[in-house]
Amino acid sequence: MDLFSDESDNEMFEAGVFDSDSIVGSKDHQNYARINHMSLLSEKEFIFRFRLNKTLVNELLIKIMPDLRVHSSRNNGVSPLHQLLLTLRFYALGTMLVSVADFIGVSKTSASRIVSDVSRAIAGLYPQYVRILENTQNGFYEIAGFPRILGAIDCTHVPIQSPDLNTGEEYRNRKGIFSINVQGVCNADLLLMNVVARWPGSSHDATVFNNSVLKMQCEEGLFGNRWLIGDSAYPCTSYLLTPLLNPTSPPEHRYNEAHIKTRNTIERCFGVWKRRFPVLSLKIRLSLHTTQAIIVATSVLHNICRIHNISDVEPEVEVPPESVYDDGAEGPNGQQNHLARHELINNYFTV
Repeated sequence: MDLFSDESDNEMFEAGVFDSDSIVGSKDHQNYARINHMSLLSEKEFIFRFRLNKTLVNELLIKIMPDLRVHSSRNNGVSPLHQLLLTLRFYALGTMLVSVADFIGVSKTSASRIVSDVSRAIAGLYPQYVRILENTQNGFYEIAGFPRILGAIDCTHVPIQSPDLNTGEEYRNRKGIFSINVQGVCNADLLLMNVVARWPGSSHDATVFNNSVLKMQCEEGLFGNRWLIGDSAYPCTSYLLTPLLNPTSPPEHRYNEAHIKTRNTIERCFGVWKRRFPVLSLKIRLSLHTTQAIIVATSVLHNICRIHNISDVEPEVEVPPESVYDDGAEGPNGQQNHLARHELINNYFTV
């Protein structure tokens, strides 16, 4: 049966598959028939299409409802639930807006507005779901015996269309791709604890960190004696440990091996985040502000999924490998302080 045919509308509405605001009206004002995916899809099918389960979608909808708007009770009056589902579908597909516009039954212009509104509303939950956690050191220590780790830090590139002629080249990274260089910090359970999504692709990873609130907090000692752990693109400091470029002694080799295993958590975190929401791996063709909101919103959703043990979902579309967009680590940008690293090697990695 064709779910969108005139003959099936009444049958599907009687069965509760269409929402009440989707009744087909007169010839002059015919409303879109919008499917009630909550009723139609099984839990597994729902998660596959929207990345969250039905319970979490309902809970999320309650949180963001005050920030959503319905412009009309007629054709363009898309309910808050369908606005949320359209946006989640866009995150899951990462395709052209017209695809998800057709999916819900709205114009491309309406879909663009909805994605922008919903993304900003979800991004507003960032302080609630993405924050530095306590007791992160225990989980990291279990990986490779690396002590007192606050979080693993790195940057990943989210491809975008060229913003405009005046600032476009700032967003071209070393691989010649327009992108936003996004900083992320995670714990051992792959929960994001910090996301910075405002720097153009040409920015050095260390530049993003050096101008972040997180660095200021580290320098002020807000996290006690815990360290961040990052790759060689970052400067080695009293609060951020990097690998040795040329290890010579057995303790130095043990340090580097433990460092690599422990730091790998942020690479895994980026992988899970981007596979669940392929929009982050495919070129986003929206305004910069909306793109930034999408990045932050999906970080919130990633944590919600991790907190509630929503299993990883394979992408429906082909996602390019991380190496296609990321331009690789450059040399450290900033002043080096190797004292903390030297003491750590002597205290923990010397047999």
